[in-house]
Amino acid sequence: MKFFVDTAEVNDIRELNALGLLDGVTTNPSLIKKSGRDFAEVVREICDEVEGPVSAEVVSLDYDSMIAEGTKLSELADNIAIKVPLTWDGLKACRTFSDQGKMVNVTLCFSANQALLAAKAGATFISPFIGRMDDLNLDGMQLIQDIRQIYDNYMFETEILAASIRTANHVSECALAGADVATCPPGVLRSLSSHVLTDKGLEGFLKDWEATGQKI
Repeated sequence: MKFFVDTAEVNDIRELNALGLLDGVTTNPSLIKKSGRDFAEVVREICDEVEGPVSAEVVSLDYDSMIAEGTKLSELADNIAIKVPLTWDGLKACRTFSDQGKMVNVTLCFSANQALLAAKAGATFISPFIGRMDDLNLDGMQLIQDIRQIYDNYMFETEILAASIRTANHVSECALAGADVATCPPGVLRSLSSHVLTDKGLEGFLKDWEATGQKI
């Protein structure tokens, strides 16, 4: 499974990338706002830090404006994935960008039918939002499984990019369900290494080592 980090904080991206954990980055208007920085500047800096896809999102809702914005975004760096919403105009824009050889991330997916349309439109990535489905008592993991089966049935190359991931359990469940990519906040990625039994084991080992009076 590939790991993308869902942030616009360059310091977090730099740290995680140095560990070899990152395969890409996803951003959105809310994350850019949170960073408090100029949009184009921060996206260029992120693209310089990582070799993998960096999703940058259009903010218009009509096809012509999406094309204009997506074209500008793609000019920021070679590894930009243009992020478009899963609307009819978004699917049209996806088809256009895909035909131009550009990477496209179709976002805000909440149904298998939407994911099917995105794959038919040539999406590089489809982004089902797991956490937001949980908020409505809907089964986000079942959605991942359904999309996986549909894509495998018809050999679609679109990658399932599980988004709105909020917990370490979300990550493992998405991996089991067949997602190709998980995009997570930095804190969730860091939490994957944590386990209470690991901490307990280390505590015991260090206590026993201290009792030997030795040094390495």
